[in-house]
Amino acid sequence: MSSQNTKNQNLFQGDLVREALQQSFVKLNPKIMFRNPVMFCVEISTAIMLVVTLFSITDRSQGSFGYNLAVFLILFLTLLFANFAEAIAEARGKAQANSLRKTREETPAKIVLENGSIEMRSSSTLKKGDIFLCETGDIIPTDGEIVEGIATIDESAITGESAPVIRESGGDKSSVTGGTKVLSDEIRVIVTTQPGESFLDKMIALVEGASRQKTPNEIALTILLAGFTLVFIIVCITLKPFADYANTPITIASFISLFVCLIPTTIGGLLSAIGIAGMDRALQANVITKSGKAVETAGDLDVLLLDKTGTITIGNRKATNFYESSGIDSRRFIEACVLSSISDETPEGKSIIELAKIQDPNANFKILAGSTFIKFTAETRSSGIDTPEGSRIRKGAFDSIRNMVLKAGNKFPSDIEEQVKAIASNGGTPLVVSENDLALGVIELQDIIKPGIQERFERLRKMGVKTVMVTGDNPLTAKYIAEKAGVDDFIAEAKPEDKMNYIKNEQAQGKLVAMMGDGTNDAPALAQADVGVAMNSGTAAAKEAGNMVDLDNDPTKLIEIVEIGKQLLMTRGTLTTFSIANDVAKYFAIVPALFIASIPALQGLNIMRLSSPESAILSAIIFNAIIIPILIPLALRGVSYKPIGASALLRRNLLIYGLGGVIVPFIGIKLIDMIITLVI
Repeated sequence: MSSQNTKNQNLFQGDLVREALQQSFVKLNPKIMFRNPVMFCVEISTAIMLVVTLFSITDRSQGSFGYNLAVFLILFLTLLFANFAEAIAEARGKAQANSLRKTREETPAKIVLENGSIEMRSSSTLKKGDIFLCETGDIIPTDGEIVEGIATIDESAITGESAPVIRESGGDKSSVTGGTKVLSDEIRVIVTTQPGESFLDKMIALVEGASRQKTPNEIALTILLAGFTLVFIIVCITLKPFADYANTPITIASFISLFVCLIPTTIGGLLSAIGIAGMDRALQANVITKSGKAVETAGDLDVLLLDKTGTITIGNRKATNFYESSGIDSRRFIEACVLSSISDETPEGKSIIELAKIQDPNANFKILAGSTFIKFTAETRSSGIDTPEGSRIRKGAFDSIRNMVLKAGNKFPSDIEEQVKAIASNGGTPLVVSENDLALGVIELQDIIKPGIQERFERLRKMGVKTVMVTGDNPLTAKYIAEKAGVDDFIAEAKPEDKMNYIKNEQAQGKLVAMMGDGTNDAPALAQADVGVAMNSGTAAAKEAGNMVDLDNDPTKLIEIVEIGKQLLMTRGTLTTFSIANDVAKYFAIVPALFIASIPALQGLNIMRLSSPESAILSAIIFNAIIIPILIPLALRGVSYKPIGASALLRRNLLIYGLGGVIVPFIGIKLIDMIITLVI
């Protein structure tokens, strides 16, 4: 998919343009055009001009045939340009869908029968509840949950990322997606979807726009544009009696030209393309959105809930210091730390060994033959090693090791207790090490804050978004991490209901809330949030509950989604401003042209010094038509967004697109008038 995204960065590929041109004519169907009130009025005006043009072949009372034909052709091109804007946006989505279809090709499925035997079937025959086997090199035929085994999976066909991921039965990393490939080991998977309802099927439908509906803001803007159009219909109708009173004959072509130039055709022609492009930009960021509303809502977010582990921190705690108790040799303590961690396969255990090598590079810690490794259990909350020499080394939670020491009748050192409190108050996790029921010292583990995360939260703060860290840590540790990372609030010792209650409380105050999660326990909060982003690696329940799915499994993707949403809203707003501002120049072009013959004083309004009334009208409607395709790249790529204050952003957009919308048409219309004068 990443290669497809790169390809889509070229907005006007030959194959996409050809398809969009064909669809531009198909969309002339009045049933389709009716959904866009502004352009539907342009289509009616074009149809009227066709009749007038044919009429002018024999009767010149409504102007010459050549003039009417020119007006008709320009209006027809205006329709095609508007349809092309929407069609090119849709074509890009269909290209994405075709890429996805290639990953959903018919693949054989190794069905596990009730007697345990394997039967080869087509993936299209799989039903919900079937169990299939996937071995090294197999393509996973459809979506499911691993019920047995562990495997390395290549998800590049879905996410575009080359790095393989590990999926295993149990927990929140058991979900697999059809079209991905098993690189090692084997797994047994239970089918979780009905035929035609797999994740890839839904992705294709969403990308093709089959389930795209207009968003609330888009509907509101459509109503506003329809209102503007109605107002200008009334304005143009009232000009007729005024013209009769002034004894100024005005042709139908002139009335229609004035009407089409005054209504907001620019934004009317680009509105659908902007909405489609918003979902497309999310897709290019490897985020599948279930509706345009989700992207739009992301642009108005007030609160963002983020898990600490994997989002704010790197996900694994690391050993950062060794603190031996008073009277204990540091070399002896470090050796005990290493021996107690050799069988510890966790990232924390490995980091202890790495830290020991850094502090004592020349040390050569050896394990005696016959040693017994003691694995960590939830009951003992400790692990370690028993050597043949009789040494019993343990590493574990403070209270667990302290109880062990006290139970043996030994005294627990006060300096270790003080160090444990100091580590905890500093946001760390203390692990106490003992030998033969005597406490030796403390290992300090720290959550490592991701590089650059503070800058990301500051960026969100400038957008007006409040960040909330969700963690299972105790309040003291949570407070330290929150302050160090720069988040605005935190939920400590969080349970699933705590997340949902926090979201409900914020929503009760009229705020929009977003959350990201990957587990079944996150599903209620994902469903409750206004924007729920589920990890593609998460459970089926999480993906069903959210209204977005992050294919990259990147917990910081929410920040990018917020920016995409804000960019969508800003693009729509700025192009609306530009479209309305365009009317100023068109007034100065067409109104003098209509009445200058009977009211010579109106020559003073001809500030562009247009050569003739006919040239003025043609120049205005030509500019009105060509500005649509000129703005298509901006509509598809979006207006560049910078996280500055709302008032500063408004001033910037009014200056660039408001003032620009006034100045550009003056220049454009004058240049077109000069070209028309030279040609004619």
